[in-house]
Formats: sequence, C-alpha cells, structure tokens
Amino acid sequence: MANLKYVQSTCPYCGSGCSFNLVVKDGKVVDTAPYTRSPVNEGKLCPKGNYAHEFVNSPDRLTTPLIRKDGVLTEATWEEAIAYIAENFKKYQPSERCCLSSARVSNEDNYAMMKFARGVFKTNHIDHCARLCHSSTVAGLAGSFGSGAMTNSIPDIAEAKCIFIIGSNTFEQHPLIGRREVMAKKNGAKYIYADPRRTITGSPADLFLQFNSGTDVALLNGLMHDIIENGWEDKEFVEKRTKGYEELKALVMQDKYSLENVAKITGLAAEDIHTAADWIANSGGCALIYSMGITQHTVGVDNVHACANLQMLTGNLGKPGCGVNPLRGQNNVQGACDMGALPVNFSGYQKVTDEAAHKKFEDAWAFPDGIAPMQNGYEVTVMMNVLCDNPGELKCMYIMGENPLLSDPDLNHVKHAFENLEFVVVQDIFMTETCEYADVILPAVCYAERDGTQTNTERRVQRWRKAQDAPGQAIDDWRIIAKIAAAMGYEEQFKWESYSEVFDEMAALTPQYAGMNYERLEGPDGLHWPCKTAEDPGTPILHKEKFLTADGLGVFFPAEWQAP
Repeated sequence: MANLKYVQSTCPYCGSGCSFNLVVKDGKVVDTAPYTRSPVNEGKLCPKGNYAHEFVNSPDRLTTPLIRKDGVLTEATWEEAIAYIAENFKKYQPSERCCLSSARVSNEDNYAMMKFARGVFKTNHIDHCARLCHSSTVAGLAGSFGSGAMTNSIPDIAEAKCIFIIGSNTFEQHPLIGRREVMAKKNGAKYIYADPRRTITGSPADLFLQFNSGTDVALLNGLMHDIIENGWEDKEFVEKRTKGYEELKALVMQDKYSLENVAKITGLAAEDIHTAADWIANSGGCALIYSMGITQHTVGVDNVHACANLQMLTGNLGKPGCGVNPLRGQNNVQGACDMGALPVNFSGYQKVTDEAAHKKFEDAWAFPDGIAPMQNGYEVTVMMNVLCDNPGELKCMYIMGENPLLSDPDLNHVKHAFENLEFVVVQDIFMTETCEYADVILPAVCYAERDGTQTNTERRVQRWRKAQDAPGQAIDDWRIIAKIAAAMGYEEQFKWESYSEVFDEMAALTPQYAGMNYERLEGPDGLHWPCKTAEDPGTPILHKEKFLTADGLGVFFPAEWQAP
C-alpha cells in the first residue's frame, strides 16, 4: 500500500499567500489538497495553486553543479564549484561586485543573500525584481504613511462598503483576493472598476470607468476635486491625522481638475466620475485596491501618492474594509523587500546610510573587516545601464532565483549588459535564459523541498514546510550562500543549522519581525507584521491610531497630472 501523507504549505505563485496541503506519496509530492483552516483562501485555490505540485518533480530540474569550461557546461562536485566560485569572487573589488536576490525564495534565503552582499562582498549593489513592479509603491506609500505596505488584510476586503479597483485585474492575477471583492459586493458593497481595458474583473462592476491610459492622476485628482467641492471630505480625519491638506486642496481645486475638464482628459462621463466620488466618500468605508496598472508608469510614484491622498481625504484608513491595498505580484515580493534585498535598506527598511543602523548590523554580524560602506548601491536597472555604458565598473554578479533575461525591460539591453560581465554565478531550480551567461550554475531547492517563511501581500508571514527531498545534489539557497561565504573566509558569520536559526537572527535585527519565531508561526493564521514583542498578536490593519511617520501624521503629496 502506498505511503500517503499531507504536508501543509503556502503557494509559491502570487502575492496572495494561499495555503494548501501537499500530497506526498512514497516520499514524492504528487498533488495538492485543500487546507480549509487558512484565513486567506479558506481551502479554495485558483488554477495556479491547484497545479503547484506539477513542476516539483519535473525532469528539467537542475540536479548538479555545472561549471563552464571552454564554453561548455560540465558537471562538477559541490567542492569544486564552491572553490572555483570563491577563487573568482576574491579577484574583484567590492565596488565591482553585485547581487540579485529573489522574490521567489524564502525570507531566510533573502536575508542570507543580503548579509552576504554587505558582509562578504562589502557592497550595497543588491536588488531584486520588486524594482520592476512595486518600487513606486514602496517609495510613494512610505512618503505618505511611513510604510510602503498594504494597509489592510485580505479577509478584511469582504467587509468594505465600497470597493474601488484601479490598475488591477484581480480576478486573473490574484483570484483569491478577487473572491473577497465578490463577497463584498454580495454583502451590498458598491463596486467601482477603473481600467483602460474591459477585463474579467470589471464584469461585475456597478460602475465601470474605462478611462484613457495614463490619465490615472487626472482621474484621482478629479475625484478629490468633486469630494471637496461637495463637502464630502472627512474633516475630522484630515484635521487630526494628516498634514499638507491646504497644498493638496490648492492643487486639486484648480479648474483643470473640474468634472468637465477631467471628463475630457480621461474620456469618461462627468456624471460617472461624480457617482464614483459620492460612493467612495459616503458609502461608510471604501477599500482602494491597485496593482501594477498604477505602478508601472514613469509617474508611478505620483499615481501611488494620488491613491493615498484620496483615501486620507475620505478618512478611509485605519479601519476594517478600508485602506490602500497594493497587490504584490510574486509570492515573496513583500518579504524580499522586508529582508533588505534592496540597494538602500538593511532588513526592516533600515537605511544603509543611517549611522545607527549601520553600526547595529556591523556589531551584530561581527565581520572582522567590517561591512559595506554607508552609501546606497545600484538598483538592478542602474546595474544594467552601468554594465552597458561604463564596462569594467561592475565585473561579477551572483544571482539567486532571478531571471533578468526574462523579467527585465529591454532584453537586448540586458543581453548587452551580461556580455560585459566577467564572472556570473546563477543559483536556481531550472536552466533559465540567464544561465546562458553563467560561468557556474548551482542547483537549489524549490518551495516543496524546504522549510522557511514567506510574507504575502498583506504582510502575513507564513510557513513553508519540507514535503520531499530535493532532486540530485540540490541544496537550500542559504546553505549554498554559507558555503561560498566560508570558502571566502567568513565561516563564523554563517554558522546556522536550520531555517529557524536564520529567522531568529533576522527577527532580532528587524523591528517589524521581532516578536515572531517558528513556534508562533505554527498555526494556520501566520502573523502580520509589525509584530514587535512575543505577546504582540500582529497587526492586520495598519495606521489605526497614527501613521508610521516620525510625527504620526499622514502626509498629503499633491500630484500634478502629466500626460504620458
């Protein structure tokens, strides 16, 4: 009789963070089954989650280290590969080295890569693909609210009295969050959908605003113009909890943001804009939901500021069924950012240019020769420009679970950049397009073969659990990083024995995660950061009493519309 067991884990696809059971038969993952206790998806899955077991045992998985010799990839032992990598990495100056981390791997692996970049490579040139999707969210919301994260929880969306979706095709991209939007509508919520395209997400809308592409700021300013003109703003919230209102009012009350003019710019009917303004301001709680339709513009940060301005103006923050809710693309985009896989931050968004933060990490890590200097590194887009425009400035790159030759804009530009690198190491689970440029390829484990944690779009930290052994000689990402560090003379700094030990070190240095450990993350709910003490139940809704800015006030950033 077959030996069957269920192992509860978290889906590796999008930022929703749905839970499921992996079905393990005779030591191999063969299927998924519902895990009904999850507050995110309550046992439901989309097609991606339903088939999340299918790639795990693919015959195409990388199973052994490969070294390129005379242009040909040849199998090698781990000892050979690690020695070869260390010998080559040592040839370069800190300023010539760079790293790409990953929104696909665990928090622990991203933390290890961040520590490696700053302690072993001595560089702040580390980034990952969040740069290409939600960096404008992080910048925009951090300015407005003091934190660049989704303000409310996924279950919370079902409680909204009005749903305003702009720049998100939720039903396709985040189906289990789309389920909450449908639940809100069933509970009587007004449903507004604003998008240049008519998508499946717009089909149940009470009001569909099909506006001209690139006119988001004009539309949002027009809504605010109408709200102020009718006296629908939340005067008490604006007065007690925000600053910069007069500057915002001066901008949005200009004649160019009147209903008539905004109707001309956006291609909408003035009465539809007026109806949307009425519902957003007066329904008793509006959740604003957006995704990359807002962020992926030259004016992405302005778009984000305008969304934040609208929600502060109407007092739709710090309460259930409200908030500004940016939906992350990949499963651990939020976590990779939280872990400091960014050129400007340590973990927990502590600035690399801040003296106190720099000293804190330097002291905790105890690298004998210090860590990277207090200066910002290059973003991945800048790395590619530097490689093309100033060949010789950056010479080697260490890539974990990232595929820039598929994900980055202008692939010819990226190919040209990679041709100018002298030494490239890629660590992944499949042979990717980027592997064509790799001097060494290292086989890593996938989500079903590791423990660890990931942080979903609503800041909920949840467990992965190992369900089977990895194929061939593949090993955990953080263990590979530790091996390379040891070969470069930094064994003491990477002496972890397990994922939970990596997590505990990270949590001790990261205020938002300080109250978490694996024992507390055992249950079905996970924990929302910030969770600052062992007794803290976590924070599903941000900004209830005050914002995370220095003075606790939300900041209005007036955004002028610019034509694309």
